[in-house]
Amino acid sequence: MQVVSIISTKGGVGKTTTAANLGGFVADAGLRVLLLDLDVQPTLSSYFTLAARAPAGIYEMLAFNERRIEQLVSRTAIAGLDLVLSNDDRGELNTLLLHALDGRLRLRHLLPALVPFYDLVLIDTQGARSVLLEMAVLASGIALSPVTPEILAARELRRGTLQVFEDIGPYRHLGIDPPPLHLLINRVHPVSSNARLIQQTLRQMFQGQTGVRVLATDVPAIEAYPRAATRGLPVHRVEYRQPVGRNAPAALETMRALAGGLFPQWRELFAQVTGRPDARGMVGSDGHGKRA
Repeated sequence: MQVVSIISTKGGVGKTTTAANLGGFVADAGLRVLLLDLDVQPTLSSYFTLAARAPAGIYEMLAFNERRIEQLVSRTAIAGLDLVLSNDDRGELNTLLLHALDGRLRLRHLLPALVPFYDLVLIDTQGARSVLLEMAVLASGIALSPVTPEILAARELRRGTLQVFEDIGPYRHLGIDPPPLHLLINRVHPVSSNARLIQQTLRQMFQGQTGVRVLATDVPAIEAYPRAATRGLPVHRVEYRQPVGRNAPAALETMRALAGGLFPQWRELFAQVTGRPDARGMVGSDGHGKRA
């Protein structure tokens, strides 16, 4: 089971949008995906229509070590895409985990119970430094950080997100290595020379640095992403063709490239995702995906 935390200490960089669209795309490839919403502002929890709502959520999972799938997991309207809802309305989990002996390692200890049920777990986090953020990183095999091509975002990356990795470094003494950090340049305006300059600077800054990689795929600033969020759909279902006259690729191609870069072992499945409805009105892959 792959576990990816989507992190940034800066808000508004596109963590939730990335989690929803990446999760929806991978599910349409026939894989079993679970979204964990750790943000006290439960945007991811309300992104998709729910087909079935579980009685519990992330609070019970982390406060009471709840492991029962039937208690925790809500089913979305997207086949193969499940969700553990954010229900920490009063923001108590940070304080609880701060004072717990296993606080930063609790999620890492709980995730093995999910291995028989899921191929991929995506963890959405709050845009601020917290125990929950550190816990998510320590539970992950990959950390994915969206970065907008702005100078303030680049500065916050160094001051905030990279500092998190330095601070959890001592966990290596317990045999827990921080995951590799992948940087996703998000909301790129192709006509902005400033955005292009910051893209180049980020790539040069981390070239050859151990543990940090700038992904080859950029996410363009196109209206398909807010339109997909409005409709409660993964973006590849909303835009599966490149509009005439636009240089930026179709959202389907962007998500395929992003997913393939993160999970090369599943590229053959990703190649089958079409995003178009078939004769039965079903949307997703061409029928050769892993899920029945």
